[in-house]
Amino acid sequence: MTTHPGRIAVSGLTKAFGTLRAVDGLDFVVEPGSVTGFLGPNGAGKTTALRMVLGLVTPDAGSVTIGGHPYIDLPAPSDTVGAALDTTGFHPNRSGRNHLRVYCAVNGYPDQRADELLDLVDLTHAGRRPVKGYSLGMRQRLALATALLGDPDALVLDEPANGLDPSGIAWLRTLLRSMADAGKAILISSHVLWEAQQLVDDVVILQDGRLLLHGSLDELTRGYDSLERAFFALTSGGL
Repeated sequence: MTTHPGRIAVSGLTKAFGTLRAVDGLDFVVEPGSVTGFLGPNGAGKTTALRMVLGLVTPDAGSVTIGGHPYIDLPAPSDTVGAALDTTGFHPNRSGRNHLRVYCAVNGYPDQRADELLDLVDLTHAGRRPVKGYSLGMRQRLALATALLGDPDALVLDEPANGLDPSGIAWLRTLLRSMADAGKAILISSHVLWEAQQLVDDVVILQDGRLLLHGSLDELTRGYDSLERAFFALTSGGL
């Protein structure tokens, strides 16, 4: 059976830290052409799960494949999956443009790709400025640009709207929607439920490391007037 490029498949994923089981038997799939919202209360295990998807944390049990392969076996990982998990991985004295050009050099992309991505995320005006002078929203845009350098088939984003102003959030929503419509598989964590409702197709909800629900947004919100109300009903045991 042929596996679609970018398809993220999580099966039985489990990770404990001492006596704390941070992720417990997690199963879900992110299909190409869709945006999946990865939701849950603080401490639900979302960040640990995302780090296991990207091979940054070794699971105790279970598996994750992207395009049919574990992250560690991808011949050119940044061509397959782009990730933005935080906004701290920048040298403060390096410009945004130089940051991207370093990643271009490491991964074999032409230097012009850095300028293309600065334009895409609307940072051309700040591309030659040191990152230490960037706002949180600007660092979010730079992190997204870094994730997109290889034009990957899948994206894994942790709270990418954090620090963006309302126009920036609308811009991000439009960009991610267009990428999903072009066939990318997008997994995005968010605490901003009203914004997630306007973007996602499918929903994965965790609580205490366990899967509470994996289904379409329509299925989750049936009988509720918002994703927020459905989420609180589910996480309080009322759905």
